[in-house]
Amino acid sequence: MKFSVSALRPGTIPHCRPIAAQTPPPSLPAAAGAFGAELAQIAATGESRAYRAGEVIFKAGAPGDGFYLVHSGRVELTAVVGDNQPRVLAAVGPGDFFGEMAVLDDAPRSATAVAALDTLVCFLGRDALLHLLDARPRLALDLIREFSRRMRALNQKYVDEILQAERLAVVGRFAGTIVHDFKNPLAVIGLAAELACGENTPGEMRVRAEQTIGRQIKRITAMLQELMEFTRPSGQKVELHAANFAAFMAPLAEEIAAEIGPRKCRVEMPAPPPAAAVRIDAQRLSRVFYNLVNNAVDAMGPRGGAITLRFTADGAFLRIEVEDSGKGIAPEIAAKLFEPFATHGKEHGTGLGLSICRKIAEDHGGRIWAQSHAGRGALFCFTLPLGA
Repeated sequence: MKFSVSALRPGTIPHCRPIAAQTPPPSLPAAAGAFGAELAQIAATGESRAYRAGEVIFKAGAPGDGFYLVHSGRVELTAVVGDNQPRVLAAVGPGDFFGEMAVLDDAPRSATAVAALDTLVCFLGRDALLHLLDARPRLALDLIREFSRRMRALNQKYVDEILQAERLAVVGRFAGTIVHDFKNPLAVIGLAAELACGENTPGEMRVRAEQTIGRQIKRITAMLQELMEFTRPSGQKVELHAANFAAFMAPLAEEIAAEIGPRKCRVEMPAPPPAAAVRIDAQRLSRVFYNLVNNAVDAMGPRGGAITLRFTADGAFLRIEVEDSGKGIAPEIAAKLFEPFATHGKEHGTGLGLSICRKIAEDHGGRIWAQSHAGRGALFCFTLPLGA
């Protein structure tokens, strides 16, 4: 007895004798392996089921009630991976089979099977399949070998899909960060440029507009530097040069103090930086201080406050502390402070500042961490190896 897929209602099961009684088993492709004849015999004992294109054959989590052998069409096996989106892990064509694992381990389905085309399958119930395998040990061994091969391939596919999903998620966050954070300064630059170029704009307002443009350009440049630092290839050789820490730190502290002064913030150093010998990349290490200080200024808000810098020689390392007089570190962000794109309560920024600080500190042979105590502001500490 032959069945026309188009003549069946979705999901209906024809009441018929086994396929082999009326129709010879289809020739199985090479993909079926050395046990193609055994699969043909399985097909001869099952019942036909037809599914229209797009119809779900079974869903993930459903009981493993049987084993399917594809006569015609194509079936796609999908699972939710990484980003909570269903992804195709395998496609099964004529002469191939699916749904075997849930039958053998008596567990719910781990994937969803969907007919990609109008599909005709042979279905063999769980009890019938187990009885057949019990009666034919050789068939059981061949199937186990095929299952093992499939599991290896599926595991690799699953890993690849997870990695791809993570890459896409990172790219999405990266793009969203760039668009959101660059939009505001560009808008300010556009308005200031219109004001500066206006024919009736007074000279004083032109100067202020030019200053505004300059500040926003510096802001964009700083964000671009963070993005470039974040995308610096891992394992890239870092060139460190011998330096006197006091000679490096003193002018940098003056520059930082001048930059944050207009925002009602000040830099305090209970003791001058020590004249210790260190090996540093001055430009990259400066970014650690700028990132930590700017984060502190943002955290303290419009009322401003003090940022205290402390330096202590601790064994083979120089310990640097940056403490602000703000409200401290929010508990909801504390555990992921140094992860990329982790931000809390900031109106602008890439969310990469602290992850970049960690990378730079580690490239210098040190480490970085944060502390927060009740009644005190946030305290960030990082170390540099001593010695030239």
